[in-house]
Amino acid sequence: MKAMILAAGRGHRMRPLTDSIPKPLLPVAGKPLIQYQVERLVRAGFCDLVINHAHLGGQIEQALGDGGRFGARIRYSPEGQALETGGGIFKALPLLGPGPFLVTNGDIFSDIDYRAPRLAAGDLATLVLVDNPPQHPQGDFVLGDHGRLCGQGQRRLTFAGVGLYDPALFAHCQPGSFPLAPLLHQAIHQGCAGGYHHRGQWMDVGTPERLARLEQLLTANA
Repeated sequence: MKAMILAAGRGHRMRPLTDSIPKPLLPVAGKPLIQYQVERLVRAGFCDLVINHAHLGGQIEQALGDGGRFGARIRYSPEGQALETGGGIFKALPLLGPGPFLVTNGDIFSDIDYRAPRLAAGDLATLVLVDNPPQHPQGDFVLGDHGRLCGQGQRRLTFAGVGLYDPALFAHCQPGSFPLAPLLHQAIHQGCAGGYHHRGQWMDVGTPERLARLEQLLTANA
């Protein structure tokens, strides 16, 4: 199975750090943030990787190359202007192939086991969910019984930025910029989406404060 790392975001909340370097290349404990993702994916058996990029994306290609030194095979999906999550994945579909594929945000840090999410028969998506962090207490999706995502309920969790998708989720899409969320809500409405609750480490490294916190965490553990 192939995997995609989303790395095309502009990183506005990280400015001015991201004025001269793309957010996925921000250094944390001595190496770029995105490198942790590449290494974890390879350890989980995902060696065929696709990375999209836009803002200063050439720097990402220069930093990671073809992936050989990580034990990976990396191909890139340059966007020029960022296409949002849905549009970025749709553009990369020819590189991802006809089967299900994993997608992860490039600006998270976690110990998620990327082998754990599974697509049930007939499903279009399985989302990895985490307990709601302080900056997002309202959550995103409701995880119901038997690992099914549903439209209503009390058990609302936060989308971890990691999902397993069938290409059929994008069957009616057109090229261009569009978000992923409406496609996911439609799949949930159709009863075609599952969820996996990750209870371990997870951080959305979206601000300089969280970047500094992760730096402290990794430095202390080292």
